[in-house]
Amino acid sequence: MATDRPVRNGMPAHHLGTEGWHRPWSGTNGGSCVEAKRLPDGRVAFRQSADPAGPALVWSREEVAAFLAGVKAGQADFLIA
Repeated sequence: MATDRPVRNGMPAHHLGTEGWHRPWSGTNGGSCVEAKRLPDGRVAFRQSADPAGPALVWSREEVAAFLAGVKAGQADFLIA
């Protein structure tokens, strides 16, 4: 990891390093993608690909699992309706 600072929500994503970021949700949206990175402690960081130095959202593994389960069950469909 690129920093010895505590990892927290809203920290600049570039403090988490440049390696290990993935775009699992790439599409035909003109390059505006969400990127995700698994952190050494098991948490997952998310950032906006168009602003890689912008803030990172950091979720626990359990929070990511719950979010993905909810999305698969249709519980987030209201966000794009």
